[in-house]
Amino acid sequence: MTPPVITFLSDYGLDDDFVGVCHGVIASICPEARVIDITHGVPRHQVRAGAVVLRSSLPFMPVGVHLAVVDPDVGAERRAVAVGLADGRRLVGPDNGLLSLAAQAHGGIVEAADIARSPFRLEPLSATFHGRDIFAPVAARLAAGARLADVGAPCDPERLVSIELPRPVRQEQAVVAHAVYIDRFGNVALDVTHEDLAEAGLRLGRLVQLESGRGPLTAHFVRTFADVGEGELLVYEDASRMLAVAVSKESAAKRLGLAVDDELRIAPA
Repeated sequence: MTPPVITFLSDYGLDDDFVGVCHGVIASICPEARVIDITHGVPRHQVRAGAVVLRSSLPFMPVGVHLAVVDPDVGAERRAVAVGLADGRRLVGPDNGLLSLAAQAHGGIVEAADIARSPFRLEPLSATFHGRDIFAPVAARLAAGARLADVGAPCDPERLVSIELPRPVRQEQAVVAHAVYIDRFGNVALDVTHEDLAEAGLRLGRLVQLESGRGPLTAHFVRTFADVGEGELLVYEDASRMLAVAVSKESAAKRLGLAVDDELRIAPA
């Protein structure tokens, strides 16, 4: 039989023992599980950044149990949940919106359980490490065959916290996009698709004008970084099939002065 899969995303980083301890908890409960670390480099406490990364990575993961922990309000009055999606995936994490974008992208939530008092949580419960004491053991139990009804009390999926991302604004000869995520290279993911730009009259291989708080700049609308010279600004379709802005071997976020949620107007040059 194929071993069960647990994917794991967090903002824990790798300098401390948090990730390793969670792996140990999972291995103690479901040693046959294959754990895939998506990333532990989500910016600290940045729930929305974690939600965006989880949404973009999940289509490339086997259907299984998907553990996500970006939990700045650990110990406060936020729920801990496990949810079942329409496509068979099960997500485990804090109810702070972290799971919501991935859930929407995979058919929505069909079942949910509040796992704060799960019979499978570790005791004594730490007030600050729910990744170890609640989320990891519940994810492992689900991977080992437990049902959602076994791991916690049923709760209404409609009452779970969701994240709303900004939406692009189409203009006659331009698109006003928003910075959704900035990766460690300074590449800026936008909330527009290739089709959005085409409808605004922008074409692959042409020059475009980018306007942010630092004024207009000219960029190349190309397929990949190799299509421009070092230090040149480019717009391209990223691995998630959304538009992004980069500077070859430099940071587009710094060049354009962009932070998450900032607007960027894209028009023909």
